[in-house]
Amino acid sequence: MERSRARDDAATPSTPREQASSPDGTQVGGPPRVPEQARGEHTHGTPRTGHADRRRPASAGAGAPAAAPPPAPAPSAEPGVRRTVRRHSVRGQILDALRTALVSGELVPGQVYSGPALGERFGVSATPVREAMQQLVLEGAVEVVPNRGFRVAERTARDLAELAEVRALIEVPVMLGLARTVAAERWAELRPLAEATVAAAACGDLAAYGEHDRAFHGALLRLSGNHQLVMVADELHRRAQWPLAGPPRTIGAALVADAAEHSALLDALIARDLPVVRSLVREHFTGGAG
Repeated sequence: MERSRARDDAATPSTPREQASSPDGTQVGGPPRVPEQARGEHTHGTPRTGHADRRRPASAGAGAPAAAPPPAPAPSAEPGVRRTVRRHSVRGQILDALRTALVSGELVPGQVYSGPALGERFGVSATPVREAMQQLVLEGAVEVVPNRGFRVAERTARDLAELAEVRALIEVPVMLGLARTVAAERWAELRPLAEATVAAAACGDLAAYGEHDRAFHGALLRLSGNHQLVMVADELHRRAQWPLAGPPRTIGAALVADAAEHSALLDALIARDLPVVRSLVREHFTGGAG
């Protein structure tokens, strides 16, 4: 019997750790319990979703790794693209509005304007205003005044004369070349653009005249097929439209006369009258409005 009891004791060893229990009566001794999640799986931090995690197909072998969860879809760039488009759209609209204000004289040469004040005027934050103003700095329309804002550049009569000279050097040879080669029908197609400048001049709308004037001259030069020429000429043209320093001038009659030169230029181009084309283009630039 002693030998039988010894065999029973050897088969079921008893230690103090095995007899310990937690306050709720559960056993805490014995080998550590392996979490269900850790057995044969690697979840990469995927949260468990309850008992469904333990349900596996019968065909899966014991201990076989579970299928990796499908990768999360990459965040769509579409919302960001839309935000970028809107941001650039606001900046572009503010830039157009500032250019219009420059041409019309609403932004007075020599005056300093702050980004927040202009933003309040346009109903936007100061950020797109500052971005648009930085573009105008590059164009020479305004200059930065540290801790204050932007000062509208003060142009002189000499500045205007120099711009007219540069424009003539570029555009007169181009217009003479086009007069020799472009068919009369193509020139006639530009007549509505010339008439639009006449209508704007008759209303005294300087900003609208500036837009139609640039559209007319741009259409003429695009017939050359030289895109770089069109961009350079348009930039010079834009600069020539900024008002001079000093008190506002009455330019109603000069604007009407300038607009009338557009129709006269088309007539000379259709007739291929080269001396008149040369004279009209030069006088048009020195007139100060076109």
